Amino acid sequence: MISSETADLYVVTVSDKTVKKIVSTPGPERNPKWSPDGKKIAFETAAGSRYYYYSNTRIGVVAAEGGATQILTEAFDEDPSLIGWGPDGIYFAAEQKTAAHLFRLNPATGAVEKLSAPESVVASSCSFSRDYKQVAYRAALDNQYPEVYTSSVAGWQGKKLTAMGEQPKGFKLAHREVISWKSADGTAIEGVLYTPADFDAKKKYPLLVVIHGGPTGVDQPIVYADRYYPIERFVAKGAFVLRPNYRGSAGYGEKFRALNVRNLGIGDYADVISGVDALIAKGYVDQNRVGAMGWSQGGYISAYITTLSDRFKAVSVGAGISDWSTYYVNTDITPFTRQYLHATPWDDPEIYWKTSPISNIAKARTPTLIQHGENDRRVPIPNAYELRQALEDRGVPVKMVVYKGFGHGINKPKQQRAVMEENEKWFAQYIWGEKPEEPKPTEPKKDEKKSTARVKP
Repeated sequence: MISSETADLYVVTVSDKTVKKIVSTPGPERNPKWSPDGKKIAFETAAGSRYYYYSNTRIGVVAAEGGATQILTEAFDEDPSLIGWGPDGIYFAAEQKTAAHLFRLNPATGAVEKLSAPESVVASSCSFSRDYKQVAYRAALDNQYPEVYTSSVAGWQGKKLTAMGEQPKGFKLAHREVISWKSADGTAIEGVLYTPADFDAKKKYPLLVVIHGGPTGVDQPIVYADRYYPIERFVAKGAFVLRPNYRGSAGYGEKFRALNVRNLGIGDYADVISGVDALIAKGYVDQNRVGAMGWSQGGYISAYITTLSDRFKAVSVGAGISDWSTYYVNTDITPFTRQYLHATPWDDPEIYWKTSPISNIAKARTPTLIQHGENDRRVPIPNAYELRQALEDRGVPVKMVVYKGFGHGINKPKQQRAVMEENEKWFAQYIWGEKPEEPKPTEPKKDEKKSTARVKP
């Protein structure tokens, strides 16, 4: 999930250590950048928005000594990520559907110019030369691994410096493509479809849905390392994988990001299931072998699938929300739910219940794997215990794995591999019908054997 800060902007005078507040509005002000002449400061701001979790972030400019803030990106319909202020303007990055680009903003006129190319590139991590005439950045096109490039800012022409994409050359990777479909309410939804390298349209394939978090994450058709879900291994085994950019995802503008306001889970589920139905309608998905998984907000949507639908053969819930009221009183970002649901649980308990997976527990039938960090503050572990207990009480097959010492992210390689292995085994059992491995008996230590030998009946 996205993090939240309510931060103001200050200037510290080094000579006498005085601190002066420059900007103070509701919501966060962050990532300040000085103008070349040192007279102004550009920064990211919620611009006083009450619902800054899903409304557009803006770029504002204020005089170094303080005063009124001038908002420069009112007409730019996405979240700009401020990079720097050069001689020719203010530079920022932003998602554009499944692409990502570098932009230059004219602080005098507010005009925005897209610099990076081609149109479908995913460009990020931009760093400029001192004179802002050259830029280094990371980028990839469809089905490419990100590489480091350089380019002149005027007349964009990327020059590749690295060859990281050579690493998986010996493997047959999945093919990625952006597809689109209509959700139940007519909303256009995009997603990334992974298909096997030897895809045959005459065959029927299992379908696994992998749902990103955020909800303002976004999936792109580029190659990057699997983290919690062994997607490449699923596809190599003969499955399709769909990664839906459901309502609320970044890159599609503020209106799209707000479509799950007071509609969490409900609209999200409709976006996922309509994508599943669209692929089944094409004739090459086996509707009897469909599974879903996701982490954080993706885990929440997966939990919603577990309790609402009988269309899926197996689900994996990673660090997911099961009950918004439980979440609200435990999380480190309490305003998140209050903004998306436009209420507290005490003001409107009905909307908290309606959008909680646990409200549909009587319908739950789907075997569910639950994975959660022991010390998760973003989605605290009571959410996982509540879902597990409810599924157990209903007689639904459930397995819960707690990762000791970890928070919201499982961020060490050994444990990340363990997370992936659990998912691989879970879906191997329920999608491919493979028998689960029997736990191996623990061999007693040598001293234990000697001790046992001395005991007489």
